[in-house]
Amino acid sequence: MDIILELWDTFIGDRMYSTLLPNSISSHASFPAFVNAANSSLALFGASEPFIYEPATQLIHLEPSKYAYLSAWPRNNIYRQFTSFFLITWIFGLLVYFIVASLSYVFIWDKTTYNHPKFLKNQISLEIKQAMGAMPPMALLTAPFFVLEVRGYAKLYDTVAEEPFPYYSILQFPLFICFTDFFIYWIHRGLHHPRVYRTLHKPHHKWIMPSPYASHAFHPLDGWSQSVPYHVFPFIFPLQKLAYVFLFGFINLWTVFIHDGEYVANSPVVNGAACHTMHHLYFNYNYGQFTTLWDRMGGSYRKPNEELFRRETKMGEKEWSRQTKEMESILKEVEGDDDRSYSAATPAQKKNL
Repeated sequence: MDIILELWDTFIGDRMYSTLLPNSISSHASFPAFVNAANSSLALFGASEPFIYEPATQLIHLEPSKYAYLSAWPRNNIYRQFTSFFLITWIFGLLVYFIVASLSYVFIWDKTTYNHPKFLKNQISLEIKQAMGAMPPMALLTAPFFVLEVRGYAKLYDTVAEEPFPYYSILQFPLFICFTDFFIYWIHRGLHHPRVYRTLHKPHHKWIMPSPYASHAFHPLDGWSQSVPYHVFPFIFPLQKLAYVFLFGFINLWTVFIHDGEYVANSPVVNGAACHTMHHLYFNYNYGQFTTLWDRMGGSYRKPNEELFRRETKMGEKEWSRQTKEMESILKEVEGDDDRSYSAATPAQKKNL
């Protein structure tokens, strides 16, 4: 994530920190002089060595302006790095969430879901409220991983010339998917343990018929725990820097996609929106993130209902009634009494189904 941090510092961070935490020497010295004077006291502010600009990647070069040297917290200050990554993760998460979820809501999500008997009153606003509350703590818990990465503890490399062996820059993608899919499956399944579920995972299962805005509507520890494999991967396996940025973005997009209710394919391999809908409806199935492999091996795979792939039956009362009857019997075993407040379709709405 050093590429993202350099972009942040160049266009936002340098000016922000020089304004909020100015170097007291800077107002009394010329540019070359105060740089040397400031570097002599960096140890007091978490930096172990003088700040010397080095591009995060050979692919781009962003020469820092004078503002890079005007703060008491220079770019290599650990407290500044932590604060920056907290803000980057929070802001990036909000942007992806609102932009992608809103596009999905407008162009993809089936609005007749509003009439489903298990769609909550004011559910969209409740999903957004929960996501907004979860993102700051999740960003706070995620930032330490990024700080360790930029301080050299991860196995990130820059260009293809630095790959550990030929074609690794291609193989890293399926390796990343396989690694994270395996561990997220077991983390997710563990979150369904009765001692954990009620506290951490039940808030996300409040959305039995989720909208795209449910994608990030977690308890903070729930959402963060399922993201840990993504952040652990580059400390175990080499990962190209730009690939990491791409994968980080892809993960956030995928989280929205599996909640968008668009069942474009009934794939036996890909754990798409149809499979994840089965998870929200029936709780104990389809824990996987990207594939159905570990659900099949763990005995928790459930093939999506065929009715979901035909428009005339997907949102029909017969299918809804079957879903509701089975879901409620499972719900009593998992949660006990259902304390949700559901919306009901009006006679006019039902007529249009």
